[in-house]
Amino acid sequence: MPAPRTVYLDHSASTPCDPRVVEAMTPYFSEVYGNSSSSHGFGRKAEMAIEKAREHIAAVLRCHPNEIIFTSGGSESDNLAIRGAGWLMRAHGKGNHLITTPVEHSAVSVTVKQMSGLQGFQSTFLPVGKDASIDPEDLANHLTDQTSVVSVIYANNEVGTLAPLAQLAAQAHARGAVFHTDAVQAAGQLPLDVTQLGVDLMSLSAHKFYGPKGVGALYVRDGIDLTPAQSGGSHERGRRAGTHNTPFIVGMAKALQIAEEERDARTAHYRALRDQLIDGILTHVPDAYLTGHPTDRLPSHASFVFAHVDSSKLLMHLDMRGIAGSGGSACKTGNPEPSGVLLAMGYPPELAIGSLRLTVGLHTTPEEIAYTVEAVRHSVEKLRALAKLFSV
Repeated sequence: MPAPRTVYLDHSASTPCDPRVVEAMTPYFSEVYGNSSSSHGFGRKAEMAIEKAREHIAAVLRCHPNEIIFTSGGSESDNLAIRGAGWLMRAHGKGNHLITTPVEHSAVSVTVKQMSGLQGFQSTFLPVGKDASIDPEDLANHLTDQTSVVSVIYANNEVGTLAPLAQLAAQAHARGAVFHTDAVQAAGQLPLDVTQLGVDLMSLSAHKFYGPKGVGALYVRDGIDLTPAQSGGSHERGRRAGTHNTPFIVGMAKALQIAEEERDARTAHYRALRDQLIDGILTHVPDAYLTGHPTDRLPSHASFVFAHVDSSKLLMHLDMRGIAGSGGSACKTGNPEPSGVLLAMGYPPELAIGSLRLTVGLHTTPEEIAYTVEAVRHSVEKLRALAKLFSV
């Protein structure tokens, strides 16, 4: 029997590591293996590699190398940004009010809720539109003199909608607040010039743009201080303790360089396939609805809800056909509860439970998209028939 066809459409969850990235990392596993904090030659070689990587990432972000902190990934970067800035600003009498949205990655939303519940911070979750959009005027109306940190995701991980960061950051700055964005999904697809975006803090994660898992970065604008959430050593200028992961840091820098150099070609490829996928599903699957903004969304990202369909069952049927997707956020795959993001966007629970996220990548083909559209159509049709049968 021929091997079953496989189609990977979960690139918002993770991407394969680019062979050029693997090649760049390889010497730092067994040849340049010193601890970058050591003063001897072995350590200095590792330190030089890390500082070169810092320069490469800074060049993409149009910032100074000393404004880059290396972390273990996007979640740590989000935590460090919000906790570090929030704690220090409160200690300096600059307020204890945090503002975010109900459509953030859980690394942001859960952190804000914990700081409010256990550490005495006040918090506001801004309302969002039906497409997960954030109105800068809503932010302006909720800012106070006690607002210390505002955090708004650049590109939503579940529905792909983009935020007007420059306008939001300007509103935050007008009231003296620090502005953070989770740009984990955006990196490699959208501009990362921190000056144009107006952000003070920005989180990145390498495995979203064809780099290795387990490494990320946090941009911290000069003049912004952080209290380290992870204490112990003096790494990263005292802002993050822990021995540097030299191979992965090198790999992250290489992956971001490549992604920036190839961004125009990559995003053109993504958009063509994304639009083919969206058009195909909305045309051929009855009672299917696109979630998120119809055009102002990530180039690679398509997301839907299907009436009278359970997301977990749909994912299982697609997986049996060799198609990898997710029920919104990869962190929630398999969760039988409706997506909190979709509920915040105003979808009723019975529709929100039928979510599907399909995200294209560098190696996705039009033939794979056509196969996926037919597989979704057939799977939804079968699940609805079964649901109707058992409801009688």
